Amino acid sequence: MMGTTPRRMVVGITGATGIVYGVRLLKALRELRIESHLVVSKAGEMTRAYETEMSSEELRGLADVVYSPNDIAAPISSGSFRTMGMIVAPCSVRSMSDIAHGVTSGLISRAADVCLKERRRLVLMLRETPLHAGHLKSMLAVTEMGGIIAPPVPAFYARPQSLDDMVTHTIGRVLDLFDLDLNAFPRWGEDDQPASEPPGP
Repeated sequence: MMGTTPRRMVVGITGATGIVYGVRLLKALRELRIESHLVVSKAGEMTRAYETEMSSEELRGLADVVYSPNDIAAPISSGSFRTMGMIVAPCSVRSMSDIAHGVTSGLISRAADVCLKERRRLVLMLRETPLHAGHLKSMLAVTEMGGIIAPPVPAFYARPQSLDDMVTHTIGRVLDLFDLDLNAFPRWGEDDQPASEPPGP
């Protein structure tokens, strides 16, 4: 149909701890039949080796299209290449800071900048704690430009039974921001939940 945005999602994986979020996100997009366009930073590759048994080829095999982090001429670096938006999972402070200040020397920050300028949804799953004032200012800058800072915080009211439950719930909530329903986790008020445990303020 003319004018319909293609079901494509840009996924960035950076060097912050928590590559499991990027892995689960790619699997979720495949389940939802959404074309994934993946960029893994050099530091992201290092984290993959530290945190998983996956090879680089296995990680890339989860995506439909893969780009070099230095390929500034990649399709996702242009606003004319239409996508649903971009999720950086996990997002390092370095990557967030580059995005916050318009530093587009790498493909991840360039693709994120494209999402912001084209008014597409950009979600950064920031992995850092504690935070100093510089971090908070960068988070504010991204938010003021239209991006969403979505730290991967587990929801214990859902009574997760495993790490996978917590990761799946977090990815499901991030996909909610794109009106994508993973149908893989309980929702407050829609599924059986203990009445004595409110979801918090």
